[in-house]
Amino acid sequence: MTKTVKKLATEIHTLPDVEKLQLVDAILTDLDKPDPAIDRVWAQEARKRWAAYKAGKIETVSYETVMGKHRRP
Repeated sequence: MTKTVKKLATEIHTLPDVEKLQLVDAILTDLDKPDPAIDRVWAQEARKRWAAYKAGKIETVSYETVMGKHRRP
């Protein structure tokens, strides 16, 4: 960790939780930049999956089945 990061971390510990959350939101917003190359890859993958679905080449899974795997007993 650089001195700047260490200093910021120390200062963050003194902030109220609401301000910490605001800071996290600001950092995540700053990091969440669109990447056209990644967007193109995902668009291509989505088209490929949609075509496979329409052609009956892939098995579908119901919402209930998917969510049932993640629900607590």
